[in-house]
Amino acid sequence: MDSILVTGNGALSGQIPIAGAKNACLTLMPATLLSEEPLTLTNAPRLSDIKTMTALLQSLGAEVSTLQDGQVIAMSSHDLTSHTADYEIVRKMRASNLVLGPLLARFGQAVVSLPGGCAIGARPMDLHTEGLEALGAEIELKDGYLHASAPRGLTGAVHEMRFASVGATENIVMAATLAKGTTVLKNAAREPEIVDLVECLRKMGAQISGEGTSTIEIQGVDLLHGATHQVVTDRIELGTYMLAPAICGGEVELLGGRLSLVGAFVEKLDAAGIEVEETAKGLKVRRRNGRVQAVDVTTEPFPGFPTDLQAQMMALLCTAEGTSVLEEKIFENRFMHAPELTRMGARIDVQGGTATVTGVDRLKGAPVMATDLRASVSLILAGLAAEGETVVSRVYHLDRGYEHVVQKLEGVGAKIERIKS
Repeated sequence: MDSILVTGNGALSGQIPIAGAKNACLTLMPATLLSEEPLTLTNAPRLSDIKTMTALLQSLGAEVSTLQDGQVIAMSSHDLTSHTADYEIVRKMRASNLVLGPLLARFGQAVVSLPGGCAIGARPMDLHTEGLEALGAEIELKDGYLHASAPRGLTGAVHEMRFASVGATENIVMAATLAKGTTVLKNAAREPEIVDLVECLRKMGAQISGEGTSTIEIQGVDLLHGATHQVVTDRIELGTYMLAPAICGGEVELLGGRLSLVGAFVEKLDAAGIEVEETAKGLKVRRRNGRVQAVDVTTEPFPGFPTDLQAQMMALLCTAEGTSVLEEKIFENRFMHAPELTRMGARIDVQGGTATVTGVDRLKGAPVMATDLRASVSLILAGLAAEGETVVSRVYHLDRGYEHVVQKLEGVGAKIERIKS
């Protein structure tokens, strides 16, 4: 397996282009199943997860082509041959379950494997199935597969989710676009990726309002048509690279960045002594005078602090002045990067869903192992600020969510290379 070698060598300077959002693109791709007409996505990220979703759609009979070096995805679901999402594909990526709502809405049937657990928690499907059952679906679990049917079609309903799940919101909204009548989804997730999905569905002819709030209303239509849609900027990649000059010093401009995508994150950076400035091209980030200051962080659904930036923020706080407390409220088991950062000299005490980080003057390079996607990039960030060499192994996790990491960081002066196994 490949590894990444990082050598700490001081301040960074330059520009980093931010890709389209992985989580948005993985949601937008299944939307092709809602229509016979083509759906084209631009600004698509070039990631292994996108290839997995492509394989899943193709296994259903959809046509999927990539153009312009993978940044354009052209899809058509005019002639599907299957309504079954097989375990061998679904097990690789949880977002595969987002074919459930579209298949059920358009064809009245779907068989989708349970995705199982992952390194950061089980994340069950009950919120998805409860919402779809509220629309009239009949769902049965057999042999590890959800067998869903709606022989008379789906019917609009008022449904309040027990938790503002992003994936369940996306599945229910897509299903409701073709349901008879009006659906009101309460306690809906508010993430930018959901707003982006609704904008795309609206281009396809859906009648939806309230996206970005906790109540989304969908007026069902008979058919959706084709569309072309640009994938929103990846706010997690944006936040990750904003932390590079925060950790190393220097000044970096993140091309395509928007404050509206990372508001709660920027508030914590400001409290830590990091300056963020909007520019005509994106966001410019620099550290203010002196050492980074400790801050407390609690992960929350959007617009709160993103769980997907918690590991990277921990890397920053490892060298902050004072003691920080990070509380993880979204996923269990999401502090698996802490022992690896400790190998680099960090002082971290984990008790359940809370990590207490006492800053040290300097981290030291060490061999470390990535345990999940966000943990892998947190170790790279830590390596940028560490004394000596850090070797991050099992970086296949990284390829799921970050395109061209080495090239992007090299472009701003980082000393980093990928070592082929």
